[in-house]
Amino acid sequence: MSKDDGESSADINITVKFSGRSIPISIPKDSTIKQLKSHLQPLTNVLPRGQKLIFKGKLLVDAMTLKESEVMNGAKLMLMASQGLHQGGSPILKEAQTRPISRGKETEYKRPDARTEIVMEKDRLQRWKTTGVIALADCNLKAIPNEVWDCGSSARVLDVNNNSIQDVPNKISCLNSIQKLFLDGNGILDEAIQWEGLASLKYLTVLSFTRNQLMNLPSALGSLIFLRQLHVANNKLTSLPNEIGMLSRLEVLKANNNRITTVPACIGECSSLIEVDLSANLLSELPDTLGNLHNLKALHLSNNGLKSLPCTLFKHCLQLATLDLHNTEITMDVLRQFEGWEEFDERRRSKHQKQLDFRVVSSAQFDEGADKN
Repeated sequence: MSKDDGESSADINITVKFSGRSIPISIPKDSTIKQLKSHLQPLTNVLPRGQKLIFKGKLLVDAMTLKESEVMNGAKLMLMASQGLHQGGSPILKEAQTRPISRGKETEYKRPDARTEIVMEKDRLQRWKTTGVIALADCNLKAIPNEVWDCGSSARVLDVNNNSIQDVPNKISCLNSIQKLFLDGNGILDEAIQWEGLASLKYLTVLSFTRNQLMNLPSALGSLIFLRQLHVANNKLTSLPNEIGMLSRLEVLKANNNRITTVPACIGECSSLIEVDLSANLLSELPDTLGNLHNLKALHLSNNGLKSLPCTLFKHCLQLATLDLHNTEITMDVLRQFEGWEEFDERRRSKHQKQLDFRVVSSAQFDEGADKN
C-alpha cells in the first residue's frame, strides 16, 4: 500500500454540534457526507435525509467526500434536523434525565382530604365478584389491594391503570379466569413483574403494559397462547422475544415508542395479526416473514430508520389497506417499485372512499402513507 493510500484511508476526528451537544466522530477522511450522515443516525435519531450538515457556512453535499469538502482533522460541523424526520420517539438532544411518569390533568386523582390510601367500601368485594370487573384506575395505589386476590376465579377484568403499582406478584395466578389485565402508566420496572404467576393466566386475551419502564419481555410471554391484544407502547424495550411467535391468536400488537432495533423472524408465525404498530422505534429493517401475515390490515412504521420493506409485503398481505411510513427513509418513489403496489394502492383508496361515504372521516384529503421526497 502506498503512502498516499494510507493517508487517504486514515481516520480523522471531527466534532458535530447538534442541539447543545458536541458529538465526537472518528471516520475515514475518504468517507462521503452521506456515509457520515448514516454514522450520525444512531447517535442523533435523525434520519439521513433529515440531516443538513454545515461546515464554514456551507451546506455539505451527500456525494462529496470529507476530503473534497475540505473537512480535516479537528473540524467542527453543525447539524440541523428537519422537523419530524427522526427515528424513535424524538431526536436525541441533551443527555436524557430520568423523570417520573407525568400524567395529564384528566387522569389525576385527588381526594378532598388528600389521603393517599383508598377508602374501602363495605360492599366493594361483593361488587367485584358479582360483575367480574375490578376497576381501580387512578386510585393512588402503590400495591394491588389484598381483596383483589379474594376475588379468585370471579375476576374477569383487572384495571389498575395510572397508579404507582411497583409489584405484580405471583399471587396474581389466583385470578385464574381473568381475561383482561390493564397495568398502564405505573412506572413498572422489569423486576417488579413475577412472570411465573402472570404466565399462568391461560384465559388472558388482553394484556396492557403501556407507559411503564419495561426494558425486556421474557420468554414466558409465549405461554399466554390465548392472547389477542398485546399493548407495550411507551416503554424502553429494545427487542421482542422469539416466543412471541407462539401467540398464534394475537390480533393486535402495539409496541410503538420504544427502542426496538430488530423484529424476530418468528413474528411471521403470528398468523392472526390484524394490526401492528412499531412506529417510533430504531428499526433499520424488517424480517421477510412479515409477508406471512396474510390477515394484516394495518401496519404502522413511522419514525424508524427503515430503508426498505420485505419484498413480499404487498404481494402476500392482501388484506393490508393501511400503511404508515412517514418520517422513514422509504419515500413514495421507493414504495411504487414494490411488486403488488398497484393492488395495495387500489385497496387503500377504496377504503378511504368508503370512510368518506359513511362519514367515518371528515376530510377528503388522502394520506399517501409515506413522504414524497
